[in-house]
Amino acid sequence: MAKKEEVPKISDAEWIVMRVFWSRGELTSGDVVEELEKDSDWKPKTIQTLIRRLVQKGALDFEKQGREYLYRPAVTESACEQAASRQFLDRVFDGKMAPFLATFVESANYSDEDIAELKRILNEGTNDGTDT
Repeated sequence: MAKKEEVPKISDAEWIVMRVFWSRGELTSGDVVEELEKDSDWKPKTIQTLIRRLVQKGALDFEKQGREYLYRPAVTESACEQAASRQFLDRVFDGKMAPFLATFVESANYSDEDIAELKRILNEGTNDGTDT
């Protein structure tokens, strides 16, 4: 039996909405509209539609409080980042990490600190807890 996908696939616009929830926690749709109207030209109905889609996808939970609904993230930012990264890697690089890293590293000039940090991350990711 196939395992149900735990992390929903969210669109670029939905990422923007989710980042508001991840940074601020529980909010009403009015709170999100107020936050996003500062930096976007989205209409309130657009934002409310995005919230509704995120609920349908399982990315947001909600509960009714009086006359309003209070929304909260149902998935973590980290889990969504990991899922989106995996989807990108699978789609663009056929799931292979080495070609991705080669393209990434060759495409820009990185500082010695950036390279050292990448090496540290790679080493920690392959460390199985035993000394060799």
